[in-house]
Amino acid sequence: METPYTSSETYIDEFDPLDYYKTYYHPKEGTLTGEWLNFALQNFHETFNSGGVEGDLLINFGAGPTIYQLLSACESFNKIIASDFLEQNRIQLQKWLRKDPDAFDWTPVVKMVCELEGNSDSESCKKKEEKLRRTVTKVLKCDALKENPYDPVKMPQADCLISCLCLEAVCKDVKSFTNVLRNFMSFIKPGGNIVLQSVLNCSYYFVGQKRFFSLSISKEEVEAAFKEAGYEIVKLKVIPFTEKQRMDISNQGGYYFVHAHKPCL
Repeated sequence: METPYTSSETYIDEFDPLDYYKTYYHPKEGTLTGEWLNFALQNFHETFNSGGVEGDLLINFGAGPTIYQLLSACESFNKIIASDFLEQNRIQLQKWLRKDPDAFDWTPVVKMVCELEGNSDSESCKKKEEKLRRTVTKVLKCDALKENPYDPVKMPQADCLISCLCLEAVCKDVKSFTNVLRNFMSFIKPGGNIVLQSVLNCSYYFVGQKRFFSLSISKEEVEAAFKEAGYEIVKLKVIPFTEKQRMDISNQGGYYFVHAHKPCL
């Protein structure tokens, strides 16, 4: 059964961050805590630690209610601006930043990142969390479907923009996906970086009992979109999905990682 495109209004009314966390990132039940997290965290570690991608400001577009995508980056940037379309997701991010008692528990993921960095003791994990809390200076609303996604806020250009598991949810087709990438150019300094990680060939995903549309995109289409949008691809990496498929959750065929540059001219 083909999944119809999910409107912004439906996301506002029906996307539950707690269901999302339980479905995908809960330490015991989450379906993305294995292959996806290992892939994503390793790529971020290599990019921001040994890869030399660093600077003053990093923008996280479409953060959702998650923080895992920022744990390596906070060591390489002075400031991070996180952003998401949904108020309920931004509320969850703020809860974690404030250390609210009912904030989502990212402790196991923090430990995974600290292990990659060679310091996985509890004190190092606490320092990592506090470093990220200090580095995230703002949590803003963004809308990928607007020509200026941050309107009316005037955004500074960043040294790097990252996004995870976002564009396939909001883009109806590859043309729209390419247009969003092109719009991102205005938020990146000349010679700056963009890093995207997401799913390949996935047409739907569930959050709790709610089914949401996902743009089914191939490796070749991702690569072509970046080039058409004007980026210079530094690295493109894909892995197949090999874990036991749960069709009541999603139907992805693999995962991709892209690191690209905005040309200096």
